[in-house]
Amino acid sequence: MEAVRVATRDDVDRIVDLIADGVAELAPMKGGAVWAARDARQPPYAEQLAGEIDDPTRRVLAGTIDGVVVGYAVGRVEPLRDGRRLGVVDDIFVEEGARAVGVGEAMLDDLVAWLEAQDVVGIDAMALPGHRASKNFFEESGFTARKLVMHRPAGGKKR
Repeated sequence: MEAVRVATRDDVDRIVDLIADGVAELAPMKGGAVWAARDARQPPYAEQLAGEIDDPTRRVLAGTIDGVVVGYAVGRVEPLRDGRRLGVVDDIFVEEGARAVGVGEAMLDDLVAWLEAQDVVGIDAMALPGHRASKNFFEESGFTARKLVMHRPAGGKKR
């Protein structure tokens, strides 16, 4: 049975493996190389993750099937310049063999509820342009594009 719970320090080693899997999966995709070098978590992951688990301004979740951790999600509140607050889904990942059974949806639902309880004006999440499944996943949960980042590789041709 699928479930979601707040992650503990006992989950760090397993989630570190999932972080590495997620970065490895996304890095070769369209937009993934720059994302991996600029935005993705950088190793070593364990210390940063443990700090986030202990941080009350962040929510770290473990998604499970029959008690086995198969996914993780991390959300936080970011203050905006005008004093309002934005919810941010920093990470959400489910290992390939456990997808499409509700673990990701359960984690996202939990994060959205927690972030909305923090009095945010909205919630941002990232999907690479080549990762249609992620885009569809977020759209099915009510997310829409708020900003598109345009990129041109150095030496790239103009169209």
